Parts: sequence; structure tokens; C-alpha cells
Amino acid sequence: MRATTIHAPYDMRVEEVADPRVEQPTDAVLRVLRACICGSDLWAYRGEAARQKGQRIGHEFLGIVEETGSDVRGFKAGDLVVAPFMWSDGVCDYCAEGLTTSCEHGGFWGAVGHDGGQGEAVRVPYADGTLVRLPADAASDDHLLTALLTLSDVLGTGHHAALGAGVREGSTVAVVGDGAVGLCAVLAAKRLGAERIIALGRHQVRTDIARRFGATDVVAERGDEAVEAVRALTRGQGAACVVEAVGTEQSMSTAVNITRDGGAIGFVGVPHGSGTGLDLGVMFDRNIALRGGVAPVRTYIPELLPDVLDGTIDPSPVFDLTVGLDQVPDGYKAMDARTALKVLVTF
Repeated sequence: MRATTIHAPYDMRVEEVADPRVEQPTDAVLRVLRACICGSDLWAYRGEAARQKGQRIGHEFLGIVEETGSDVRGFKAGDLVVAPFMWSDGVCDYCAEGLTTSCEHGGFWGAVGHDGGQGEAVRVPYADGTLVRLPADAASDDHLLTALLTLSDVLGTGHHAALGAGVREGSTVAVVGDGAVGLCAVLAAKRLGAERIIALGRHQVRTDIARRFGATDVVAERGDEAVEAVRALTRGQGAACVVEAVGTEQSMSTAVNITRDGGAIGFVGVPHGSGTGLDLGVMFDRNIALRGGVAPVRTYIPELLPDVLDGTIDPSPVFDLTVGLDQVPDGYKAMDARTALKVLVTF
């Protein structure tokens, strides 16, 4: 089969790899129908996150079950399923608590020795604990399939950020970051009943999507000017609920400085940079809470799935470029150059 591999910074290749097979009784083999490139994949692409030469990559995908191990009870060949960006056994203490990303037997797609999602097929460990079945007729609906793919990561991650920020009915929310996760956080905040949503972003194509998803205001400034703009929109107080969806020192500093006293920051940006952007003295004095981290999207999929299926929410606009498997390296170039927001890969 063919799959995307990374060999060095900026050196992505699509090449022949071994076909996946059932190795453990709890495994399933999945034929991929849709995958995509994540903003977090760019850290490896740019050489800022270490990878071995020839390592598989990609962690967002959905597809058709082709084979199952003898202990798999919840799925059979032919089932349409979506995979969260980490696998989990579904039965350990952490999984029982909903923190599937801390599963004692869990792991991340594309880890050394494991399949990545940007390929024709994937071996899925702990299939019963990991996969979520989708309606069979969705396989023939291209638009719906694309929307459902966001359940593998960005929609659930945006939801996690909104929950961490304490978004509820009537909230005022500010979202730092106009990438796919930030935009999905806007959508999640709207779904949770936020009354006012301030999107911080400089790219009009992206902020137009933010408005479509429910943003009431857009702040294009950065740094101190962004802080002043958000405070001007909030009677000088800041937003009670703030999402940090970038992961840099500057973005976290901005998030802290636009948070209202007594408010909360939901952070889901993968941390990169020399510092955190946090001053614990400031947060202590102003009673600012910080919640977030790796989103346990497997826990959130059952809640979010019905709203995607019935069209209550449609996250598909985060995909603005579609490529085939052979063009995945070009997709990385486009996202790195910011000429694409998020790249969809079709098979």
C-alpha cells in the first residue's frame, strides 16, 4: 500500500509501505476514505518536532473496516468508522473517567512502529475502545464525510477548549488563533450558547469562516494592540472565557491579558517556544483559571456526532484545499505557506 512518510524537514514522500494486518486479537484494519493534514503536523514538517527517517505521519482519518481480530466485538468488516487522533483501550481507569488521551495502553497514530493516517490503510489497536461507528449511508455523501472527519481531532479539540474556558449559555468568549482548531472553538462556543464571540485573527478568509461559525467580532491586531482592542469591546474588563489555540508564548500572553478577572483560559495549542507566556503572580492576583491540554476527543465524539449528522453544526468549511494521496507533499507546502487553512486528503 501507499502512505505518507517524513524523511527530513520539508521532505515528505508518498511511498510503498507494508500492508497493515491484524497483529493482536483486539486489532482492526481500516481502509481510509478521508484523511487530512493537521497544523500540528507542521511542527514535524519544519523540523521542530523530531521524527525518524521514513516515519509514518497523520492522525485524522475515517474509513471502512476491512478486517477485525478475534476479540473485537463492536465492529465488523464493512462498517464505516471514524478514529480519534489517539487510540485507547476504553477500559482502563483513565478511559473510564473520560481522559482517553491518558489511556494506559493508548498511543498516537504515526508513532514509531505504528501506522499513520495519511495512507491507504491503518492497523487500529484496541478497535472496540477506539473507533466510533458512523451511519453507513454517510459513505456516499461527500460533504457529510468531510464534516465527520473533523470529529477525529479539530472539532473535539475546539470543544475541549471551549469547555476548559467555561463557556456556557450567555458567555462572552475570545478565541486566540484563526487556525482550524480556533475556528472549531468558535463553532463549539456558539453550540454551547455563547452570546458574544470575539475571534482574534489576521487572515480575512479565516475570520470570514469564524463569522460564519458564530463570531460576533473580529480583532485583527496582535500583542498589546490586540489586548487593547478586546478590552475596548468588553467595557475594559476582558472576556470571561478565553481559548488559546496557537501554542506560542505570545499567544498565551495575549490570552492571559484579555481574560476578565475571575475568568478561565481553555488552552489546546500545542506548546512551542522558549517560554510559556504565563505569569503565575498575575493569574493568582486576578483569579484566572487555566484548563486544557490534549483533547480526549474519543469521549466527545458521541456527544458531537448527532449535531454533525443532522446539520446543527457544519465544521466542513475548515477544509479549503483537497488533494489526493500523491499530492500530500504539496498539501504540506500549502499549509506551511499559509495558502491553505486545512488540507483534506481523499482516497
